[in-house]
Amino acid sequence: MRRLPQHFPHHVPRPATIAALLLGATILATVPGDLSAQDARPRAVADTSIFAPLLLPTANEMRSGSGAPGARYWQNRADYTLRATLDTAARTLRGSMVLRYANRSPDTLRFLWLQVEQNAFRNNSLNSFIFPENSRFGARGFDGGYTFTQLAQVLPARAGGAAVRKVDLARRPNETMMKVDLAEPLAPGRTATIEAAWTFVVPEHGADRMGRDGALYEIAQWYPRVAVYDDVRGWNIEPYLGQGEFYLEYGDFDLSVTVPSGYTVAATGALQNPREVLTPTQIARHALAAKSDTVIRLITAEELEKGTARPRTTGTMTWRFLAKNVRDAVWAASPDFQWDASSWKGIMAYAYYRPSAAVNWYDAADQSRMSIMEYSERWFPYPWPHISAVEGPISGMEYPMIAMENKSRDVYDLYNVITHEIGHMWFPMIVGSNERVYMWQDEGFNTFINTFSEGRRYPEKGDQMARAAEERRLVEQYMTAGVDKPVNINPDRIDPRLLGEAAYVKPSVGLQLLRQEILGPAAFDDAFRVYTARWAYKHPTPADFFRAMEDVGGRRLDWFWRAWFVENARYDQSVDSVVTQTKGDTTFVGVIYGNRERGVLPLRARFTFTDGTAQEFDYPAEVWSTNTRRYVRTYRFVKKQVARIELDPDARLVDIDRKNNVWGTPPIQP
Repeated sequence: MRRLPQHFPHHVPRPATIAALLLGATILATVPGDLSAQDARPRAVADTSIFAPLLLPTANEMRSGSGAPGARYWQNRADYTLRATLDTAARTLRGSMVLRYANRSPDTLRFLWLQVEQNAFRNNSLNSFIFPENSRFGARGFDGGYTFTQLAQVLPARAGGAAVRKVDLARRPNETMMKVDLAEPLAPGRTATIEAAWTFVVPEHGADRMGRDGALYEIAQWYPRVAVYDDVRGWNIEPYLGQGEFYLEYGDFDLSVTVPSGYTVAATGALQNPREVLTPTQIARHALAAKSDTVIRLITAEELEKGTARPRTTGTMTWRFLAKNVRDAVWAASPDFQWDASSWKGIMAYAYYRPSAAVNWYDAADQSRMSIMEYSERWFPYPWPHISAVEGPISGMEYPMIAMENKSRDVYDLYNVITHEIGHMWFPMIVGSNERVYMWQDEGFNTFINTFSEGRRYPEKGDQMARAAEERRLVEQYMTAGVDKPVNINPDRIDPRLLGEAAYVKPSVGLQLLRQEILGPAAFDDAFRVYTARWAYKHPTPADFFRAMEDVGGRRLDWFWRAWFVENARYDQSVDSVVTQTKGDTTFVGVIYGNRERGVLPLRARFTFTDGTAQEFDYPAEVWSTNTRRYVRTYRFVKKQVARIELDPDARLVDIDRKNNVWGTPPIQP
């Protein structure tokens, strides 16, 4: 038998007694699968280690092995002209649409799938069978849904006919999706034009995504939106149930909203007709706000009380907005909106709120401004002309250029919600991941970047690291109780009580660990920024994210992706065995570190000596790669006696049993 060479760190001697004791302990401690437990007969056994290569989709011309879009990456485009008329007496919306759908795929399309999400509020809908009626995502006794009066394709005229012809399209509703057969096949490189008209009654509680509260309306999921056809799944046909969110194509939106003249409208897009819908005073104030880093009150409570907030208060008024390169368009309207504004580098930061919410919302425009500034400076520049925070019945929801929140308990709580919903402008409004399948790829990423924004705005409530530590302890509690869920699962399969932990906090903690403990802040931030820039206005999958972080971060992370995102691994490091020997003024120490669960993380060990001093030893997670259960180290200390060894003494990692992290006496004060 060939003798294996012995390798010791340059600062460690090789005392025979220590080596022999450690070798014997290691052999006794081996588990099936480790080298010392194998017999001599060859076996064909699959690699089931946490360090095995993670099976990802094969790279191709659409999605490269580096995690970047491939040379032939494609995605379709959807441009919309939308018209909405709000009937506040009947609480009904009447809408019309012209959709120009560009097929940039290599496939000929013979039908489209449209998202018709108001149908979630029909009696006996799939939503009603899954979520209790009075729950957050339940219909609460409301019976609604779309009524279509037109759905047609606009085609070129036949010889000798009119300029264009409109052909009614066959359609087949399927819950919140609707299959629409095209009148003519849509070849690659061609564009189909679809016209539609519809009405629906606005639900009071629209699954906490939209709805109304008295005279205030927040209108979303209001027009038939074309589903995404991509290179990964073809048509994405997952139904809207309420818990899983959205996946949409990018395009330009021309939006007109007709409301009673006493209403103020906030919407996706830049206002195109301010002289028709604003007073001269408001226009002048807006010009000041466009150059101000402090808040200007565009519509005040006094003006609302006097009835001078609108140019006129009879009849109706149409507000026109234009948005470029966004994935959706929504709006909110109320006769009671106070309106504040500030700006940052030419980007307007708005707040719309009722006087009853002013005690907290008086600061909301500045909170919006800081959110845009923080995320732009740290990750990727905000690309659109404004951001609007809108107060109303929705507890917290995001759409392009619009963040909907309720009154909140105090300014701290309000900022946590505002900066969270505004953070969604980056994930998924800029980086357009599939929220309905991979919710963590927007909610988890956003929760992660929120910790920087919250710590910056209100450091007295905890800096970024303190907020990350609070999230880490929460995940640790869920793991210890055994109720945590895998991250990479469809959100509609998660118990609503665990949605926050599984889709928000747990992936955020994973990114924190990756940044602070594995890659380091410089490498992580570089990779995260590159990922964001590469996939801006595109549709990344988890595999694209994993590959991009490795490509730029410079480290293979199969073990981390598998344990934290794909599987549901837990973590439990331990100090399993310590052997000491003293020769003269030198103490030799041998330690067997244990890993008692499937997940692996770096080792952080603190040695405290009898004189009260301490020394840190840090090892990367890859030290577990040849034996995921045991890791052996030997040490030499001159004129030092070890009193205590503790793993992860600052609780920087996740560990479900910290009682086995310690060897030796209680902590010694220097």
